[in-house]
Amino acid sequence: QVQLVESGGGLVQAGGSLKLSCAASGRTFSRYIMSWFRQAPGKEREFVAFISWSTGTTGYTDSVKGRFTISRDNVKNMVYQQMNSLKPEDTAIYYCKARDTYTPTQNTYWGQGTQVTVSS
Repeated sequence: QVQLVESGGGLVQAGGSLKLSCAASGRTFSRYIMSWFRQAPGKEREFVAFISWSTGTTGYTDSVKGRFTISRDNVKNMVYQQMNSLKPEDTAIYYCKARDTYTPTQNTYWGQGTQVTVSS
């Protein structure tokens, strides 16, 4: 059974930094796209960043480009998101997502989320 466990959230002042971690277990993730999404109060869940487990290709939503960096550790089965120059509008629950590129309908998984709060 696939498990994604996020950690690293917390309260930080505007301009500060946090590093989120996602521990992935339960299978080999070489075919997977790993992503971070976030959901602010009263808003829909939105895409933040992705990384290809096999190639390391990354992509970001415009609002975080230049501030957030997604990375992975293939040995430890970890995905990270370094978040710098945080803004109050980055406040949200951050979720890790794993999607099998071959069978996405059957094999897409979410973690439980970690809260990030940025004070002004």
